[in-house]
Amino acid sequence: MGEKYRIHIENSGEDYSCASDLSLLHGMEQLGRKGIPVGCRGGGCGVCKVHIDAGPFEARKMSRACISAEEEAQGVVLACRVYPRGEMSLTVVGKMCKAIERNCPPRPATTDITEARPA
Repeated sequence: MGEKYRIHIENSGEDYSCASDLSLLHGMEQLGRKGIPVGCRGGGCGVCKVHIDAGPFEARKMSRACISAEEEAQGVVLACRVYPRGEMSLTVVGKMCKAIERNCPPRPATTDITEARPA
């Protein structure tokens, strides 16, 4: 498993650890929240759209039908295609926004994805 980094979700105030060899979406799924939309997990559906507010990352190929070059240049990416390279802060946008704000009251919480258990 790769090095772990703290990821902060601005919408909910939550933090979680995500290994560098796992996508941000995989890490978010480990939070165990119901209702976070997950689509194809391959960068083709656009459901997991986030804005990277701060921190280094590696973005892999995403469908231009979901994320334009301009959006990507402004830090809007698909969480399923982004891998952390340091501590990060992100804001959930698009279709995921309502689900994460509804299911995640604004309170700090830390979850280590190696310790998370399926619901």
